Amino acid sequence: MAEPKILIVVGTLRKNGFNEQLAEKIEKLLEGKAEVSRLDYADLPLMNQDLEDPEPESVKRIRAAVREADGIWFVSPQYNGSYPGHIKNLVDWLSRPLPGQGRDSVVIAGKKATVSGAGGRTATAEMREMLDKLLRFVGVLVMEEGEAGIALSGESWGSGKLVLGPADEEALEAQANTFLGFLEA
Repeated sequence: MAEPKILIVVGTLRKNGFNEQLAEKIEKLLEGKAEVSRLDYADLPLMNQDLEDPEPESVKRIRAAVREADGIWFVSPQYNGSYPGHIKNLVDWLSRPLPGQGRDSVVIAGKKATVSGAGGRTATAEMREMLDKLLRFVGVLVMEEGEAGIALSGESWGSGKLVLGPADEEALEAQANTFLGFLEA
Protein backbone atom coordinates (compact mmCIF):
# COMPACT_ATOMS: atom_id res chain seq x y z
CA MET A 1 0.00 0.00 0.00
CA ALA A 2 1.23 3.51 -0.82
CA GLU A 3 1.92 5.85 2.03
CA PRO A 4 -1.24 7.64 3.16
CA LYS A 5 -1.51 11.35 2.43
CA ILE A 6 -1.99 13.35 5.63
CA LEU A 7 -2.89 17.02 5.51
CA ILE A 8 -1.99 18.96 8.65
CA VAL A 9 -4.18 21.93 9.52
CA VAL A 10 -2.53 24.19 12.08
CA GLY A 11 -5.11 26.17 14.01
CA THR A 12 -2.86 29.10 14.74
CA LEU A 13 -1.86 31.74 12.26
CA ARG A 14 0.94 32.88 14.58
CA LYS A 15 4.44 32.21 13.33
CA ASN A 16 6.31 29.69 15.47
CA GLY A 17 3.40 29.32 17.89
CA PHE A 18 3.25 26.28 20.15
CA ASN A 19 0.85 24.47 17.84
CA GLU A 20 3.04 25.24 14.83
CA GLN A 21 5.89 23.63 16.75
CA LEU A 22 3.64 20.68 17.65
CA ALA A 23 2.80 20.22 13.96
CA GLU A 24 6.53 20.08 13.20
CA LYS A 25 6.94 17.30 15.78
CA ILE A 26 4.02 15.42 14.22
CA GLU A 27 5.60 15.75 10.79
CA LYS A 28 8.81 14.20 12.14
CA LEU A 29 6.86 11.34 13.72
CA LEU A 30 5.22 10.61 10.37
CA GLU A 31 8.44 10.70 8.31
CA GLY A 32 8.74 7.54 6.23
CA LYS A 33 5.22 6.46 7.22
CA ALA A 34 3.04 9.01 5.39
CA GLU A 35 3.18 11.74 2.80
CA VAL A 36 2.59 14.87 4.86
CA SER A 37 1.65 18.36 3.73
CA ARG A 38 0.39 21.51 5.43
CA LEU A 39 -2.74 23.39 4.51
CA ASP A 40 -2.09 27.06 3.86
CA TYR A 41 -5.42 28.78 4.45
CA ALA A 42 -4.44 32.22 5.76
CA ASP A 43 -5.94 33.85 2.64
CA LEU A 44 -9.34 32.16 3.01
CA PRO A 45 -12.12 34.78 2.98
CA LEU A 46 -14.85 34.74 5.59
CA MET A 47 -17.61 32.34 4.54
CA ASN A 48 -20.19 34.29 2.58
CA GLN A 49 -22.66 32.74 0.14
CA ASP A 50 -22.25 35.79 -2.10
CA LEU A 51 -18.64 34.68 -2.68
CA GLU A 52 -19.36 31.05 -3.55
CA ASP A 53 -19.91 31.41 -7.27
CA PRO A 54 -17.56 31.83 -8.93
CA GLU A 55 -15.50 29.82 -6.45
CA PRO A 56 -12.64 31.94 -5.06
CA GLU A 57 -9.16 30.70 -6.03
CA SER A 58 -8.16 30.24 -2.38
CA VAL A 59 -11.23 28.08 -1.75
CA LYS A 60 -10.55 26.05 -4.90
CA ARG A 61 -6.94 25.44 -3.79
CA ILE A 62 -7.96 24.45 -0.27
CA ARG A 63 -10.70 22.11 -1.46
CA ALA A 64 -8.23 20.44 -3.85
CA ALA A 65 -5.76 19.85 -1.00
CA VAL A 66 -8.48 18.31 1.18
CA ARG A 67 -9.77 16.19 -1.70
CA GLU A 68 -6.27 14.73 -2.23
CA ALA A 69 -5.74 13.88 1.45
CA ASP A 70 -6.51 10.49 2.96
CA GLY A 71 -6.66 12.07 6.40
CA ILE A 72 -6.57 15.44 8.11
CA TRP A 73 -4.73 16.12 11.35
CA PHE A 74 -5.92 19.29 13.09
CA VAL A 75 -3.36 20.83 15.47
CA SER A 76 -4.91 23.76 17.27
CA PRO A 77 -4.76 26.00 20.29
CA GLN A 78 -7.80 26.59 22.43
CA TYR A 79 -9.49 29.99 22.27
CA ASN A 80 -12.04 30.77 24.99
CA GLY A 81 -12.86 27.11 25.59
CA SER A 82 -13.23 26.27 21.89
CA TYR A 83 -11.42 26.29 18.56
CA PRO A 84 -10.25 29.47 16.79
CA GLY A 85 -12.71 31.28 14.53
CA HIS A 86 -10.55 30.74 11.45
CA ILE A 87 -10.83 26.95 11.95
CA LYS A 88 -14.63 27.30 12.02
CA ASN A 89 -14.45 29.41 8.86
CA LEU A 90 -12.31 26.75 7.16
CA VAL A 91 -14.73 23.96 8.11
CA ASP A 92 -17.67 26.11 6.98
CA TRP A 93 -16.13 26.48 3.51
CA LEU A 94 -15.19 22.80 3.30
CA SER A 95 -18.66 21.67 4.35
CA ARG A 96 -20.39 23.57 1.53
CA PRO A 97 -21.16 21.84 -1.76
CA LEU A 98 -19.38 23.06 -4.86
CA PRO A 99 -21.40 25.68 -6.74
CA GLY A 100 -24.32 23.95 -8.47
CA GLN A 101 -23.11 20.42 -7.64
CA GLY A 102 -25.09 19.19 -4.62
CA ARG A 103 -24.17 17.48 -1.33
CA ASP A 104 -22.03 14.78 -2.95
CA SER A 105 -19.47 17.46 -3.81
CA VAL A 106 -18.73 18.34 -0.15
CA VAL A 107 -14.99 17.64 0.04
CA ILE A 108 -14.69 17.15 3.80
CA ALA A 109 -17.55 14.65 4.17
CA GLY A 110 -16.21 11.16 4.75
CA LYS A 111 -12.63 12.30 5.40
CA LYS A 112 -10.82 10.76 8.36
CA ALA A 113 -9.40 13.14 10.95
CA THR A 114 -7.75 13.45 14.31
CA VAL A 115 -7.15 16.44 16.59
CA SER A 116 -4.25 17.52 18.81
CA GLY A 117 -3.52 20.69 20.65
CA ALA A 118 -1.04 22.38 22.96
CA GLY A 119 -2.29 24.88 25.48
CA GLY A 120 -2.92 25.63 29.13
CA ARG A 121 -3.61 23.31 32.03
CA THR A 122 -6.65 21.64 30.39
CA ALA A 123 -4.41 20.51 27.51
CA THR A 124 -6.95 21.88 24.99
CA ALA A 125 -9.61 19.38 26.11
CA GLU A 126 -12.48 21.79 25.46
CA MET A 127 -11.20 22.70 21.99
CA ARG A 128 -10.73 19.06 21.05
CA GLU A 129 -14.23 18.18 22.25
CA MET A 130 -15.84 21.09 20.40
CA LEU A 131 -13.86 20.53 17.20
CA ASP A 132 -14.67 16.80 17.28
CA LYS A 133 -18.35 17.69 17.55
CA LEU A 134 -18.18 20.18 14.65
CA LEU A 135 -16.26 17.77 12.43
CA ARG A 136 -18.68 14.92 13.10
CA PHE A 137 -21.61 17.25 12.34
CA VAL A 138 -20.25 17.95 8.85
CA GLY A 139 -19.63 14.25 8.15
CA VAL A 140 -15.96 13.84 9.06
CA LEU A 141 -14.93 10.47 10.49
CA VAL A 142 -13.04 11.51 13.61
CA MET A 143 -10.73 8.99 15.25
CA GLU A 144 -12.49 7.75 18.38
CA GLU A 145 -9.55 7.40 20.77
CA GLY A 146 -6.00 8.53 21.26
CA GLU A 147 -6.11 12.26 20.65
CA ALA A 148 -3.19 14.01 22.31
CA GLY A 149 -3.61 17.17 24.30
CA ILE A 150 -0.47 18.84 25.59
CA ALA A 151 -0.48 20.96 28.75
CA LEU A 152 2.36 23.40 28.20
CA SER A 153 5.07 23.35 30.82
CA GLY A 154 6.34 26.40 32.66
CA GLU A 155 9.54 25.96 30.67
CA SER A 156 7.56 26.19 27.41
CA TRP A 157 5.66 29.29 28.54
CA GLY A 158 8.89 30.94 29.64
CA SER A 159 10.95 30.18 26.54
CA GLY A 160 8.31 30.18 23.80
CA LYS A 161 9.66 26.76 22.76
CA LEU A 162 7.50 23.64 22.91
CA VAL A 163 9.08 21.27 25.41
CA LEU A 164 7.44 17.85 25.62
CA GLY A 165 7.90 15.48 28.52
CA PRO A 166 8.23 11.72 28.02
CA ALA A 167 4.49 11.13 28.58
CA ASP A 168 3.61 13.78 25.97
CA GLU A 169 6.08 12.27 23.49
CA GLU A 170 4.57 8.81 24.04
CA ALA A 171 1.00 10.10 23.67
CA LEU A 172 1.85 11.90 20.44
CA GLU A 173 3.62 8.85 19.00
CA ALA A 174 0.67 6.66 19.99
CA GLN A 175 -1.72 9.10 18.31
CA ALA A 176 0.36 9.02 15.12
CA ASN A 177 0.39 5.21 15.05
CA THR A 178 -3.32 4.98 15.84
CA PHE A 179 -4.14 7.52 13.13
CA LEU A 180 -2.08 5.62 10.55
CA GLY A 181 -4.01 2.45 11.48
CA PHE A 182 -7.30 4.35 11.30
CA LEU A 183 -6.43 5.51 7.77
CA GLU A 184 -5.72 1.95 6.68
CA ALA A 185 -9.01 0.61 8.07
